[in-house]
Amino acid sequence: MTESPLNVLAVAGSLHRKSVTRIVINHIAEKLRAEGCAVDVLDLQTEPLPMYNPDTSYDTPEFHALQKRVDKADVLILGTPDYHGSFSSTLKNFLDHFWHEFAGKLFATVVASHEKGLTATDQLRTVARQCYAWTLPYGISFAENTDFKDGQVASGAFEKRLEMMIRDARVYGSLIAHQRRTDLKCQDHCFMARHRK
Repeated sequence: MTESPLNVLAVAGSLHRKSVTRIVINHIAEKLRAEGCAVDVLDLQTEPLPMYNPDTSYDTPEFHALQKRVDKADVLILGTPDYHGSFSSTLKNFLDHFWHEFAGKLFATVVASHEKGLTATDQLRTVARQCYAWTLPYGISFAENTDFKDGQVASGAFEKRLEMMIRDARVYGSLIAHQRRTDLKCQDHCFMARHRK
């Protein structure tokens, strides 16, 4: 019996109408689909979330539908611009809403930055760790008009980094997703035990 395709949620965490983050996230989504993954793109500019408030119950059909999309994902590709050495408030709001759904899943980070996006990447790794998620041991960053220009990859080095991330997200995402499903079904003492239903 063949396993179902890897489910990837690619999140464009920018509200900028002409966001290069969004273009790169869509580029990655196309490549992952070509590799046999089931990819869902969440563009937070066209599908905005209310500001997270722990005292609010988000009991709407739209929110529950989005929660199911997040829950279904095995891998999350998180795209963000670098704002003042951090990731966007738009992406932070998304992460605040859905932290419980991230446990045991793989995060891959993509940061649009002229400063290499190192602090934004590290902060996203911290969020992943706090949510019991895994991350690739590296992040992807790119600079507009150097690595990506006029809607196209403009740098061979950036193309190679993207290829590596797409391959690793697919391969390691599949391994982690398989183990996550196993751990949710078994009785072993492991960190996923608290998420068993």
